[in-house]
Amino acid sequence: MARIRKEPNRYWSKEDKLKIINEVLIKCKSTEEVAKEYDISGGLLRNWIIKYNQYGESSLESKKKPGNPLMKYSSKKNLTDIEKLQYENMKLRIENERLKKGYLVKGDGSVVVFKK
Repeated sequence: MARIRKEPNRYWSKEDKLKIINEVLIKCKSTEEVAKEYDISGGLLRNWIIKYNQYGESSLESKKKPGNPLMKYSSKKNLTDIEKLQYENMKLRIENERLKKGYLVKGDGSVVVFKK
């Protein structure tokens, strides 16, 4: 039977990774036991431990950002009034930043032209 994951692309902060690694290193639990407890793959946990042992805490910081913040609004069908306002506010902030950098947005925003 295949395992079903609830969250396919979870974001693990440096603190979360350190807490999980300490379960193995300090509390002397097995990697399989800890991986099952936190619902992560054993290979991922072993990679974190190897990086931590070789390069220290700084190696646990994520290189990528957690994702596009607009996606949580654009993928929903029914937004609450507050979510609609937050979505509109975020779009306006992006447009404002583009205008500051010299981009001209035409129509519905799908056409962006750089002003010379």
